[in-house]
Amino acid sequence: MHAASEPGWRGILRGVHLPRASVLAAGVALHAVSLYLSATLLPAVVADVGGMPYYAWNTSLFVVASVLGAVVAVRLLARHGPRASCLRAAAVFAAGSALCALAPSMAVMLCGRVLQGLGGGLLLALPYALVRSVFPPPLWPRVMALFSGMWGVATVLGPLLGGLHARAGLWRLAFWMVVLGAAAFAAGAGLALPRATRAPMAIPSLPWRQLVLLLCAVLVASVAGVLPFPWSVPCLGLAAMLAWALVRTESSASRRLLPIGAFQLSGPLGALYAVSALFAVTVTCTEAFVPLFLQALHGQSPLAAGFGAALLSAGWTAAAMSGSGASPARRHRFLCIAPLLSALSMGALAMLMAWPTGGGVLALVCVALAAGGAAVGLVYPWLGAAVLREAPAGEQDLAASSLMTVQLCATAFGVAAAGLVMNLAAGTAGDAPDLAPAARWIFALAAIAPLASLPLHGRLRL
Repeated sequence: MHAASEPGWRGILRGVHLPRASVLAAGVALHAVSLYLSATLLPAVVADVGGMPYYAWNTSLFVVASVLGAVVAVRLLARHGPRASCLRAAAVFAAGSALCALAPSMAVMLCGRVLQGLGGGLLLALPYALVRSVFPPPLWPRVMALFSGMWGVATVLGPLLGGLHARAGLWRLAFWMVVLGAAAFAAGAGLALPRATRAPMAIPSLPWRQLVLLLCAVLVASVAGVLPFPWSVPCLGLAAMLAWALVRTESSASRRLLPIGAFQLSGPLGALYAVSALFAVTVTCTEAFVPLFLQALHGQSPLAAGFGAALLSAGWTAAAMSGSGASPARRHRFLCIAPLLSALSMGALAMLMAWPTGGGVLALVCVALAAGGAAVGLVYPWLGAAVLREAPAGEQDLAASSLMTVQLCATAFGVAAAGLVMNLAAGTAGDAPDLAPAARWIFALAAIAPLASLPLHGRLRL
């Protein structure tokens, strides 16, 4: 479809499209904001209720539960319809957030994080699964860009709210605010979303063998990301073995976890998933460590470092919003430019982040972060829309929700690999490891991922 026939952003503002797009984008934003807010609040939580040995489990269990939520989202949608599914997702998410707010101990906090992750995975995957049935095809890239933009909002709003509440000793109030956000989302979903999809959806049965393998692989990878060397090496190896077992089992199974062709890199759908996963690894490696490096290597305050990391999402959001109406020719150029721009930005960060502050180095770091985010934003909306087009007949909604499953899994493995590189490069010099080599190697790893997507581009049709 040529740009001249695209409805543009005005198309989303017409009729029922505006309230529906707003509600679904709010679901993505709710998950994303809570993710960054919780990460900011956790030190204050541990200082209050204890449980430092289980600190990392807050993230690990949340990620595993989010993957489970993303997997079951399309099945929930097929059984209950858009409105009821989103209401159930909001209820689970709100229950988990309330449990976190009331937690008297770390054990209760972890239970709340599991529920919050399950609901968050549903809130994240359901909007993608609903795009095909709620919006006309010309609006798909715009809606996908809107969803991407919510992460840009979250990287600013989440740490800001979390930091303010943590500083004031009101971390419980922050979780109650998340509960209110879930209630507002539920109210909007009840008013804006239809009861049923346009066409009846078959309810796919849940493949338990693949699901167990997937959750175990993600859990082990999440644990590997926080273990010290050398224990992280066999743990990451075990996660890779579980992932390989998942691929082998899924390839020959009659009941499938992902749509047909998801693991076939020779086909368009498998290539789309692989490119999405590789870019997710790049974002993860950057986003997880930029605040640490800006504070430790460039002397920035936690707030300034957090906003510096937000430049990645700012670039992502700006590029996604501005490029979502591109013509086919421009999409092809985006696909060629994005991996090179991403690799160049990560390579620049590998050099600049380890240099002493001064002489404009910090400004160049900010430019590289924004450019790295823009590289991802150029292609992400089109990847999501292409998944809907390339999915086998009858599996479009499963394919869309599975995009979030793939990205969540890639995030877990990316963090684990970056954590291993961090431990190897920084050494074990007591409480003051040398972070400069770690910065070089982590951003070098982040630069390799987008370049690895180049051989797959010939199979993509954006």
